Parts: sequence; structure tokens; C-alpha cells
Amino acid sequence: MAHQSTDPVTPSTPQPELIPAPQAEDEPGDDFDDNDVDSALGTDAASSTNSITESILEYRTIKGRTYHSEKHESKYFTPNDEQQMQSQDITHHYLTIMLDDKLFLAPIKDDIEKVLDVGTGTGIWSIDMGDQHPNAEVIGTDLSPTQPVWVPPNVKFEIDDCTKEWTWPDNTFDFIHMRYLFGAIADWPGLLRNAFRCCKPGGWVQSCECDVHMCSDDGTIKENSVITTFWNPLWRDMAKVLGHSFQVLEERLQNTSFEAAGFVDIKEVNFKLPIGGWAKDRKLAEIGEYTLLTMINDLEGYTLVPWNIVHGENAPGYGETLALLSKELKSKSIHKYMKVRYVYGRKP
Repeated sequence: MAHQSTDPVTPSTPQPELIPAPQAEDEPGDDFDDNDVDSALGTDAASSTNSITESILEYRTIKGRTYHSEKHESKYFTPNDEQQMQSQDITHHYLTIMLDDKLFLAPIKDDIEKVLDVGTGTGIWSIDMGDQHPNAEVIGTDLSPTQPVWVPPNVKFEIDDCTKEWTWPDNTFDFIHMRYLFGAIADWPGLLRNAFRCCKPGGWVQSCECDVHMCSDDGTIKENSVITTFWNPLWRDMAKVLGHSFQVLEERLQNTSFEAAGFVDIKEVNFKLPIGGWAKDRKLAEIGEYTLLTMINDLEGYTLVPWNIVHGENAPGYGETLALLSKELKSKSIHKYMKVRYVYGRKP
């Protein structure tokens, strides 16, 4: 039985109410401007090299897109090529805006010595963390070596599969960061058990996840929309086939796994993630613009493998469905959003 904090775990939502701005008419092609994205796409950093070997540079190719090496048993659904990496960097940007330019919510100490970033992707969070904490060693792990070579001297990247038993010694890290692992994890309790073991006593582990099911609070997602008939059921069907949940928040997999692992002082913070710039609040509208850009930049990358798995590789209608989905995503009259949850806890 996990020890609990003496204070009740009260979910919080530290953001303005998500309501639409007044809109005279739908403007489906005017939701975002490519020029708005600048630093979020950058991967420049200074000095040192990472520890990745060329032998790992073996990718699977599916219809011209590259995916994680077949050396890994993990069934991850997005590509690892440049187009998808851009979307990941934009994702980092909108999540940073959401947290008021912070990289994390856990109350870690200023003098941390060692940080692990699980599923680092492009490495942008690790790089920013290394810049902010120059005296800490920051290690980013992922299935693919898609990170830049030139990074801060206190940052390095390693190939690792977080779904396997972790090879780190007990009590190694002051802070373990995990973000957007939905669809990649079959055993959430096992993941948090590994994190608990490798975290130092007094250290913190934080998980950020998103339920990709799109919602609206005002009924603007219609029953016959492509969001309703294609996008939302796609991820539930994928979960049935793969055995990996895409409804991490709905199933409370973060919360229950933190508790079962033995963490204390567990906190839950919830956000609504708008898609498109329809929100009345300026900050939420900006976040929505970047969320939309993330998706439109690589809608194929997010949906190609799920389509092949659920509908079959030669199933007709993929291109037409994607075009209709893109139009709905850009529509400001459809007030759609997804849900994001941060959960963090301390190892006693």
C-alpha cells in the first residue's frame, strides 16, 4: 500500500476558462501563420557531443517515412524523421507557454545533480534543462538518435527503451521527467516502479500526458464530423490492437501508477489544450495556434501507422479523410480541445 501525503490530492486547473472568442464567420484557412514559429523549431546549442553510436542509425521505412529501428520491440506509432521532429519541437514550445515558461511543475531543489529525461525526442527539453541548471548532469533517452550533436556540456543522449527494465542503479536521479508517452507504454505501473527505484530519496518524478480524444464544451464537434467518425475512434481502436492505452488521463494511469509505486506528495494539474486560435483568452489562443501547427505540420505522421493498423494498408480513403480532418482542425467554428495532465510525486 503506497503512503499518501497528509494533504489530499486535489486536482487543479491553473488556466483561464476556455471559451471561444466572438467569431462572425468561419475562416478555415486563417488559423495559423507559419512565421509565428521560430525559436521553437531551433535545435542550436553549444559544445560537446552525445554518446550515440552510428550502429543505431537503422530505421524502418513505411511509405517514405522513417520509424524507430526494428532492434527495438517497442511499438511506437510516430515517425522519427525531420518533419515529425519539427512537430515535437513545436509541442515543447506550446507546453512551455502553458506552464508560463517553466519546464516543470515539481518543486525540485536548485542544487540538483542528476536529471533523466525519458523519451527525450528531439532533446529540446533536456537542452533547455541543461541550460537552466548548468551544474546538473542531464541525460535524455529515446529509441532513436534524433537529437542534435552540439549540446550544452552537461547534457548527453543515450539510446534506451523505457519499457524494458531500467539499467540505472538505485537512487541515481534527483529528478526524472517523462512527457507524452501515450501509446508507447503497455505497463504504466512497471514504468513508475522503475522511476521510483532510480529516483533518489527526496527526489521527484513528473509525468505529462495528453488524451488525444478531442472534446468541445459547446457541441461544435458534430456527430457526423471527421473528428467524431475518424479521429476519436482511431485511438481507441489502436489501443485494442496494440494493448497500449491512448486514454492515459481517462484511465488515470499516471495517478494510480504513482500511488502504487510508493510516491508521496502526489499532485495532479490539469489543462485544456485548445486546437486552433479560437479561444477568447490570448494565451490560450496562442497555445491553440501552436497546437494546430503541430498537427497540421505532420498530420500524416500522426495517422499513417494507426490507419494501416486499424483499417489496413490498402484501405481506400486515407488521403480524402486526412483532407477533411485538416479542414476541421483549421476551422475556428469548431471549438475543439484535448486534455493534458501533469502528475508529480516525491520518493520518500
